[in-house]
Amino acid sequence: MPVPSAPPVPPAPPGSPVAAAYARLTEAYPGLRCTERSASEPVPRGAGWVGADALAAGGPDLDAFLAWDAAQVVRDHGRPARPDVVAGFGLHRYVWPAGLLFTLPWFLHRRVPRIAAEHTSFHRTSGVLSVRVDGFSCLPGDPAAGLPGARVVPGEEVLRAELRAAAAEHLTPVVEGFGPRLRRGRRALWGMVTDDLVEGLWYVAGLLGPAEERRARAELALLFPGSGTAPYPGGGTFRTLTGADGAALPTRDRVSCCFFYTVRPEDTCTTCPRTCDADRLTRLAAAAAA
Repeated sequence: MPVPSAPPVPPAPPGSPVAAAYARLTEAYPGLRCTERSASEPVPRGAGWVGADALAAGGPDLDAFLAWDAAQVVRDHGRPARPDVVAGFGLHRYVWPAGLLFTLPWFLHRRVPRIAAEHTSFHRTSGVLSVRVDGFSCLPGDPAAGLPGARVVPGEEVLRAELRAAAAEHLTPVVEGFGPRLRRGRRALWGMVTDDLVEGLWYVAGLLGPAEERRARAELALLFPGSGTAPYPGGGTFRTLTGADGAALPTRDRVSCCFFYTVRPEDTCTTCPRTCDADRLTRLAAAAAA
């Protein structure tokens, strides 16, 4: 099946506080683009686009979204996955890119946008998120503090709370839409969200360079300290393994499991709680050598 060509990308609205962060995301990771719509311009629907609010509704649009994941599993692995596992893959494939709408502007510029689910559309085959930003939070002294929709907060910890709240506000209806398909409790669902927020930023920061990857690990430990951050369970902390050559190899223990092992029993994610440290060391050392 041919992959549809990428939809046209409109310029960011004048004065957008997050345009630079979204542009840097695409420079580092060309497979994902975040485009903005003005207040008078609706986000796209149809022709490969699906709205986050349509996924939250849990109806035909979610059925079609998950059918793509089910077909991909059969195509790539030669066997079907359980419906609840497919739903977990589908949730991950929305939350991982959507989380970067919030975490990357915070990480790069200390700006936290507010983006409602109904103002977000995803063209998954082209890797494009189209959004309308409904205001943002920033720190005192930020040059963007005078822009319309700015909310100045007094310090870093308050801004971290703003980030957690903005992401939860956007993702809560989506999680509730997927929830009945996954057959998991609230803690497990939000554990998946926590993991995608953490590992999405960790991955992209690694593309920006070793210093930014190290900074991301430190920042994420503060963002998700492991308690007091409901609805997010668990934490964003990392730990270090030591390779045979003495190299420090960072890893973390995911809060959740994606159940990929039900498709390929011999394979687990490197950060999966099922993956022992000996296996992690082998994989991490191979990745570092490559």
